[in-house]
Amino acid sequence: MLLASLVMIIAIAALVKSADLFVDGASGTAKYLGMSDFLIGMIIVGFGTSAPELLVSANASLGGQGDLSLGNAYGSNIANIALILGLTAVISPVAVQRKIISSEMVRLLLATLVSIYLLWDHQISRYDAAVMLLLFAIFMIMSAVKSYRDSRKEAGAPGSEALDTASAESDGAKDEEGSKPQSIGRELIKLFTGLAILVISSKALVWGAVEIATALGISSLIIGLTVVAVGTSLPELASSLAASIKGRNDMVIGNIVGSNMFNTLAVVGLAGAIREFSAGDAILIRDVSVMTTLTVLLILFSLPRKNAPAGSICRWKGVTLCGIYVLYTAYLIWDAMGAAGAH
Repeated sequence: MLLASLVMIIAIAALVKSADLFVDGASGTAKYLGMSDFLIGMIIVGFGTSAPELLVSANASLGGQGDLSLGNAYGSNIANIALILGLTAVISPVAVQRKIISSEMVRLLLATLVSIYLLWDHQISRYDAAVMLLLFAIFMIMSAVKSYRDSRKEAGAPGSEALDTASAESDGAKDEEGSKPQSIGRELIKLFTGLAILVISSKALVWGAVEIATALGISSLIIGLTVVAVGTSLPELASSLAASIKGRNDMVIGNIVGSNMFNTLAVVGLAGAIREFSAGDAILIRDVSVMTTLTVLLILFSLPRKNAPAGSICRWKGVTLCGIYVLYTAYLIWDAMGAAGAH
């Protein structure tokens, strides 16, 4: 237990430092390539931190455990919005640009609704998987093209940042950092080194927590539904908090939207492409319902006031999202304990 405690302390320190390094590298890469914070957050931060979900779902599909593939993807989506964005907003309110709401968040909702339609027959066929992967590719191309056009438009419009007060505030840190980095190689090293340490330190932290919980006599079921479930979201949480503290709100939102889009379409789509599988009633009734409700809430909570250029996910909204996650987790524990007691 002493070793586990020491590992946890070291892992927490590494998690904080690597999150800073990761966000700095992502920001520098975005600046060098002329990409928006949102796009770099969606593609690099969102996809990079969701790579473990992809590997878990692919392995589960190979092993014939389709429900695990879906539960992993949808559970991660629920944690991304309710836990990660919720906690980030409680610590520091997150500004959301109107154009992100009307485009990227609407696409995320559409992806969610399409996945529900494809799951309605309780099956993910290879045809369903192909539709998901194709839709994912289309949405990514659309997002990249739109981000490129927006960045060109902003670059060609002097003083345009004054039109978006919230965006200007969130980008204040960028302006202070100076001009474009001299070396893309240095930024990429920071980016991938930060991501690697982020993932490793998260796994070490989960291992330490599991060891301590086991030593205290806490059941493996409760450990799995709490410590491990939250632990797998630590890379997203750490990177989102670091980005928020640095004033990069677009990167925070990009992380959430990109990660959820990746999980909903690419992760489930790849799992279905590897092997067709069925989906149980519990996933459709419980997890898909919660995920869809949270996606709708994400849009509603982000809506700006009339004529305002940006909305804000403030602290009370963050508390609400965290509360939903606590209730969802409590229900999972209650349901799992009831099922275990029945056997």
